[in-house]
Amino acid sequence: MSQVTLDQAKAIIAGAFAKGQALALKPLSVAVLDPGGHLIAFERQDGASTLRHAIATGKAAGALALGVSSRKIGDIAAERPSFVGALNAIAPAGVVPAAGGLIVVNANDAPLGAVGVTGDTSDNDELCAIAGIEAAELTYRP
Repeated sequence: MSQVTLDQAKAIIAGAFAKGQALALKPLSVAVLDPGGHLIAFERQDGASTLRHAIATGKAAGALALGVSSRKIGDIAAERPSFVGALNAIAPAGVVPAAGGLIVVNANDAPLGAVGVTGDTSDNDELCAIAGIEAAELTYRP
């Protein structure tokens, strides 16, 4: 397999939503991208606020662009804010430096795509991204 399939993307979204429901989180939005940063699937729960598509996509796309989770991009932003701030001007889908974006990988750690979750706290968004990836029986780069 060279990328997350549509069926796997749907399983990721369902798993993320299930985790959000179990934790009684605010309405979530989930984007699943292929390794090139192209959208495979996106869903938002009823009541999700505006801009969530762009935020979820920016978390996932940023992770793919820099090869690290969006949480780690947040750490980089604290150390080098000008660098991360400049990325939004050149990154087609943006870069959101907050937890919730993870790279889905194969057994050799090669990217199969990425997941971005938004809607609650960044820590909870990341928990839901992990739950979604695991629900699809895939792995991620921490």
